[in-house]
Amino acid sequence: MNFVIHYVRLFAFLLLLATLAACSFTKDILFAPTALTQIQTMLEVDEVWKTSVGKSSSCLFVLAPIGNYVYAGSVNGSVMKIDATNGKEIWHTQVGENLSAGVGSDGTLTAVGTLTGNIFVLDDDGKVLWKKNVLNEIITPPAVGQGFVLVRTIDGRIMAFNSQTGEQKWMYVNRNVPLNLRAISCITFVGNNALLAGFPGGSLAAINLQNGNPYWKTPASYPRGITEVERINDVTGAPTVVGSQTCAVTFQGQIGCFDILSGRTLWTQPFSSYSGLAQDDRVVASTDEWSGVSLYDSITGEFLWRNMQLKEYAVTAPAIISSAVVVGDCRGFVHFLSRDTGEFISRKKTSSAIIAQPVVAGNTLIVQTRDGDLYGFRPR
Repeated sequence: MNFVIHYVRLFAFLLLLATLAACSFTKDILFAPTALTQIQTMLEVDEVWKTSVGKSSSCLFVLAPIGNYVYAGSVNGSVMKIDATNGKEIWHTQVGENLSAGVGSDGTLTAVGTLTGNIFVLDDDGKVLWKKNVLNEIITPPAVGQGFVLVRTIDGRIMAFNSQTGEQKWMYVNRNVPLNLRAISCITFVGNNALLAGFPGGSLAAINLQNGNPYWKTPASYPRGITEVERINDVTGAPTVVGSQTCAVTFQGQIGCFDILSGRTLWTQPFSSYSGLAQDDRVVASTDEWSGVSLYDSITGEFLWRNMQLKEYAVTAPAIISSAVVVGDCRGFVHFLSRDTGEFISRKKTSSAIIAQPVVAGNTLIVQTRDGDLYGFRPR
């Protein structure tokens, strides 16, 4: 019986990967989702602008919102700074190499990484300030801030560079695990002297920004099962920071929040996500591997609601704006769900699959489609 259970789970996991591949890299969906039901619009949302940056082939191409601006990149090496209030281009640079992930910025310097391990750091006018090679593919958007540019490579290293000169300052190496997801796992700054990062194997760490030593490291969840596939347990998305807590979610593990000073667990709930989460001062939202959207109380961890009406739509990690939890899907729809009930309250259509997490810049929600269009939406 155990043998059968293990291989049923293996089949389900491979089915998930096939669905992700279909929604992320092709124009045909392997399994046709059920038709969307008509909804009663209870939140008026305006499409306030649209522009294009170039194709984004995977969920790694996340946008970087800074104040009222958003920074975007594409596979072909295009990098743009856009005014989020009106969609106007501030600058547009071509770095000359294919990018492997999205953009990082602090509003002055902007960084991108490539498949061949090159980091390009651009100044406030979009001109290349410096370039450096780290010998391995860069799999997440660089993090830029506090005088540093931080990159993660496919072999599990985090490397820190002086943002002005490119001088390497330190390197953090996480322990290797036999299998891990090729999923987004971003770095989050905490105050002036720390960063948060999640890792394959389920660990979450707060790292000293000056020397790369961990302040603390704690399990966000634990690997379970016998086979290596069953034991995949990566932290996905970016750890969030709201007040004195940080929250994180893992694949085949848990969603939970932790004390930001000590790493002490505040609460956890069983969960599995390959895309990440969103948090504000009241709630934590995430999407699971079957495209269910769930909401939890951020203080107590109390389960509030789950919407399963987007099953097989390969939805993105959520964003929270106004009274809504928002996700995109592999058919190009943007779904607005009520924070109170989880019911659909609005829906907008874009040009192609949305495979990266929507972001909020100022009062504008922004999504990037696989074909490279950027849309700005604004709830009334």
